[in-house]
Amino acid sequence: MRRVSTLCAFLLGAMPAVALASSEGGEGLINFDKSLIIQAVNFILLLIVLTKLLYRPILAKMDERTQAIKKSLEEAQAARAEAAREREEHAARIQAAHAEAQSIRAAALKEAAEEQHRLVEGARGEANRLVESTRAELAQEVRHARQELRQEVGELAVQVAERLIRRSLRDDDHRRIVDDAIAQLAKAN
Repeated sequence: MRRVSTLCAFLLGAMPAVALASSEGGEGLINFDKSLIIQAVNFILLLIVLTKLLYRPILAKMDERTQAIKKSLEEAQAARAEAAREREEHAARIQAAHAEAQSIRAAALKEAAEEQHRLVEGARGEANRLVESTRAELAQEVRHARQELRQEVGELAVQVAERLIRRSLRDDDHRRIVDDAIAQLAKAN
């Protein structure tokens, strides 16, 4: 609208110069008569019609396009900000997951060390139990062997005594020999 008013002012300001050219007696570029006024009015009407029909819709479309571009830029900035925020969140999640993995690893290593210690202690206890069991069995076998040895020695003593008795010893002699053998066995054990 500003342009239209500027153009009208220019044309009206140029009218006195055209009138001066026609009053000097020569024919100028434009003759000042009724047709000039009609042409000026027609031109102004054409400008008004063009302004209303073309200029304002073009300006409206340009404003609409400007608003759409601004909106797109704002959306792009918002999307960029959202992407940056999500990137930071993902980085924080990755860092938290890494820290959690480290703590899980540390806990697993600690648990493995405890399990190893528990197994070693269990193996030591089992070994000690086996050693004690073997010692007890060995002591029992030694007692059993001594008892068998005593029985064999007793049987041998009886056999020796029988042989001596058979050689015609007297009963008193036999008893004394058996008592001496029993006494010797008792001292040996």
